[in-house]
Amino acid sequence: MAQYARRGVHGQTVEVIARRILAGEIAEGATLNLAALQEELDVSLTALREALKVLTAKGIVDARQKRGTFVRPRTDWNLLDGDLIRWQFAEGAGQHLLDQLHEVRSIVEPAAARLAALRATEADLAVLDSALDEMSAAADPTAKVHADLSFHRALLATTHNELLERMEVVIETGLAERDRLVHGVARHDDPVPSHRAVVEAIRANDPGGAEQAMRGLLDKAVRDVQKVRERKRGDSE
Repeated sequence: MAQYARRGVHGQTVEVIARRILAGEIAEGATLNLAALQEELDVSLTALREALKVLTAKGIVDARQKRGTFVRPRTDWNLLDGDLIRWQFAEGAGQHLLDQLHEVRSIVEPAAARLAALRATEADLAVLDSALDEMSAAADPTAKVHADLSFHRALLATTHNELLERMEVVIETGLAERDRLVHGVARHDDPVPSHRAVVEAIRANDPGGAEQAMRGLLDKAVRDVQKVRERKRGDSE
């Protein structure tokens, strides 16, 4: 599912209610007091209902006659939704989510690299090369995050598997948060060589080499996050 665009009062209303639910301020199973929310948020009932439709589509809330609008159990939430991932990062669940993200990436991306090595076209390789050039030229954290996302999006597209391509919502949202943490807090090694190794194995039609190179890239990503965590612990002592 595409991420929800944060626009105007409607978008802000979605954000406020979602983040309160994720923070536990509105508990699972609780019935929402729409009149109180409307007054507190200073929005029309129409705007509030439209916001709740967004959260209903994400599995977070539902409505029943005689019960009203209520928060569904977490097991019903669409946890692969990009907005849900982003909201959880915003509510302080970053470390746990980053660990889970790595587990997902370690399953998906090495296999994606293997498929890419078997299926890459010249056009695919050109896009991957462009992402590497963008990564080399990136001079600030924002540009580095964008370049990294471009690379991993291109990798998934090179598999020519539509279902794998849809994994970009999960990988990109979490990867962006990981990159902001790493690039914004501590110096780290040049990311280009580890990414280039993946591309060169794909170019050589070497599925085993592409998979191995991607595993090496992911291992490095874990080490980068660990360095940031250790630095933060040291600063707090």
